[in-house]
Amino acid sequence: QVHVVESGGGLVQAGGSLRLSCAASGDTLCISEVGWYRQALGKDRELVASITDGKSPYYADSVKGRFTIFRRNSLRMVDLQMNNLKPDDTAAYYCNTVLSCPGLPSPRDYWGLGTQVTVSS
Repeated sequence: QVHVVESGGGLVQAGGSLRLSCAASGDTLCISEVGWYRQALGKDRELVASITDGKSPYYADSVKGRFTIFRRNSLRMVDLQMNNLKPDDTAAYYCNTVLSCPGLPSPRDYWGLGTQVTVSS
């Protein structure tokens, strides 16, 4: 089992910055990928950014050049630095941690409960 916790959300004015943190604990030896998703009211959850060992990070077009995903020491702790925030960035942000262990028939993913980001105009 993996326990995922997000932190760092809050209220910020347009143009401001926030840093979200994702911390995974438990059986985390086989973490292969971590993604940040967001879900605005009335909309589907969407992938914002993801990071995988050995590959370049992925960013949604809407956040390229403004958001940066990075790990601190390992994929157990992954941050999302968000700069030049816009009202359209307002959403609940969720961290998704994917485990790809040799003994598992398929990858398993775990979600946190989310952290709210609100950007005022």
